[in-house]
Amino acid sequence: MKSMTITFIILIITAFLAFNFFSKSNQPMEQTIDITPSEFKEMAQDNPGVVIDVRTDQEYQSGHLALASYQYDFTNGEFERHLDTLGKDKTYYLYCRTGNRSGQAARLMKKNGFENVYNVGGFEELADEGFETR
Repeated sequence: MKSMTITFIILIITAFLAFNFFSKSNQPMEQTIDITPSEFKEMAQDNPGVVIDVRTDQEYQSGHLALASYQYDFTNGEFERHLDTLGKDKTYYLYCRTGNRSGQAARLMKKNGFENVYNVGGFEELADEGFETR
């Protein structure tokens, strides 16, 4: 009886591991969306891409990255309204004040079929990393 129980437990564990392995192997590798300011600096040298500030107009006016291509406020829906105007074949780098809104915006873009989208974090961190500001 004891050996049957051990055999049964081994079979259950083996089945669980096999299921876990095969179910994950059929899924595409998920691209990392969140990158650090230093990773952004390195990536932008080879692929400048489109930089989008998703903060409010007031935040943007108080200081923004010089290389910002667009400023679309995420909180008031402006960002989402502009998604159809953006080419899905380009690379996008998004930032906000802390990285929270830009992370949400990046996930929204991925959900809508954009491939190369990155949340590069918060404005102050980017400025501290040496990105030119205005």
